[in-house]
Order: sequence, then structure tokens, then C-alpha cells
Amino acid sequence: MNTAAWKSWAGGAAVVAALLGTTACGPDAAEDSATAAPSDRAGTTGPAKPGGAASATPDGADSPKPGATSGTPAGSDGPTAVAACTTEHLAVSARKEPADATTARHLLITVQNAGDKACALYGYPRVRLGADAQATVPVIKDSDPDPGKPVTLAPGDEAHAALLVSGGARDEYEAKSIRLTLQGRTPGSTAGRAVDVPMPVRTLYADDGQLVTYWTTASGAALDFIMSK
Repeated sequence: MNTAAWKSWAGGAAVVAALLGTTACGPDAAEDSATAAPSDRAGTTGPAKPGGAASATPDGADSPKPGATSGTPAGSDGPTAVAACTTEHLAVSARKEPADATTARHLLITVQNAGDKACALYGYPRVRLGADAQATVPVIKDSDPDPGKPVTLAPGDEAHAALLVSGGARDEYEAKSIRLTLQGRTPGSTAGRAVDVPMPVRTLYADDGQLVTYWTTASGAALDFIMSK
């Protein structure tokens, strides 16, 4: 081999060796760089890796429990809430207490769920004694059996409210009707239309002492609030 050929072969071999050295070093250097990068970003949360779990929930915060679902809690005003009772689905009556009383000062108003679904009675009945009554009968505030909660009636169930027709002995007037309106879920609202309760006697003698109780399923408990008046 002459001198020129030898120099050409040696130069080519040097280039190949240099290229092989660069290729061998490159991946290791890149891998080292990628491995070190996350440690430079402390406090960030990455995606979950197979076999593990990554969470952005701060320490001490509640995490969703297995099987938990989001939605409306039972008894709230959402799709699962029981609808308010309306007079269209209730049988309404009134009787004297006691039944053999010579006057009709104490009455027990009873409603029965005549529908095929449960419904909720809110607050107390709004009652007007007589066609010319200017206001509804005031409620006895202490008579609420479970403040803030409605009375739920399954089909066929009953609820009661006691009505004191007279007790103040002032401004007495004759009342020939008992007009009843049910309250709705929202304070100040009504549920259904107003109805006339069948009269237990032809004429009631009402005065400014009239009072009514909250709805309850215990008739005796309701009457206890008015029988001593």
C-alpha cells in the first residue's frame, strides 16, 4: 500500500471511531437528564403510574370513598324529595272535641292521604273562620312536634291540627265556613287550592282568641294545646 492510500484509510477509520463514541455516550446523557428533571420541579403532581395512584388531594383533605356517588341527599329539595301534599289528594274533615260538647269551641281538623304516593305536610294549616275573615288563624308556636321538618304521610295515613274557635271573649262573630289552605315547601308558599272543610255544626261562634296548632300525627298531642283554653 502506498503512502497516499494509507493516509486515506487511516483518516476514514478515525471518523468511524469518533462516530461510534458519540453514539454510545448520547442515550446515557439524555437518560440522565430526563431522570434528574422531575426533582427540579418539587411540589407538582404527575399522572398516575400503573400499579400506583397519584392524587392532587392536599394532605388531610377528604378523598372520594369507593362506591360513593354524588347527588341529592335524601330528604332534600331535589328529585328524591317527597312532594308536598295538596288538597286535591287529601280527604279533609273536622269534628268537635269532645264529641258530646254542647259548644263547638275545640275542633280537630284531620287530613288523610287519599292518593297513591307519599306526600309531605308543611307547617300548619292556614285557616280562615267565616267568609269575611280578614286574616288566618294564628298558630301556637310551641305546638310544632319537630321544628323545621314536615309530616310525611304514606297513602292512607292521617295528620291532625287542633283548632280553638273562641277563647278571647272579644269581637265574637258567627262563622259558617272553615276555609283551609296548605303550606308549600318554600316559606310563604301554598300547596294546591283552598278548600272548605265540612262544618261539624251549622254555625261557629268565633272570636279574637282563635288559635291553631302545627300538623302532627298524634291527635291527642295537638288537642293538649287547646283543651285547657
